Amino acid sequence: MNKYYILIILFFIGLVWSGIKPHDHFTWILEVFPAILGSIVLFGTFRKFRFTYISYFLVLVHCYILFIGGHYTYAEVPLFDWIRDILHQSRNNYDKVGHFAQGFVPAIITREIFIRKQVVKNEKWLSFLIVCVCITISVMYEFLEWFVAIATGESADSFLGTQGYAWDTQSDMLLAFIGSASMIVFLSRIHDKQLDRMKTN
Repeated sequence: MNKYYILIILFFIGLVWSGIKPHDHFTWILEVFPAILGSIVLFGTFRKFRFTYISYFLVLVHCYILFIGGHYTYAEVPLFDWIRDILHQSRNNYDKVGHFAQGFVPAIITREIFIRKQVVKNEKWLSFLIVCVCITISVMYEFLEWFVAIATGESADSFLGTQGYAWDTQSDMLLAFIGSASMIVFLSRIHDKQLDRMKTN
């Protein structure tokens, strides 16, 4: 079976599972909407601009993070309740995984577009601008959360998932920064090899 079809099948399995008796449907829609929207964009651009397989795979991983958060809400993911209790943490920190991914995954997508479209050729500027794009995405998402909170009031509590932490917004953006920087440090060489393979195919 084509490896891309496997990713598509896994995406729909995760989406369907997530939508079966979620914590509440309003939160579920808010949380999985970015995964659905992003996947529609990737499906629509597959023939004109096919990304590397590692990029699609990481997008799927990010989708599953969103699916799990949508199903349970980010403040009530069971595994991270257990981690909270074992490590004597004050809150369920699953949302921090989501915000790390919010930097990590867009970083590889941005890097690929910048390289293949020759937007930036200088390696140092490339890394800096990738991080800037990812932080901007994180900031815009925090704006979205703010707007939803104002528009819906208490209904947005599960979506925000602050759990009473005063610095939640700032720590979310920091995690996105760390995620984008981590992708550049740890995956750039692997990504470059896949990009080189695409040139030869």
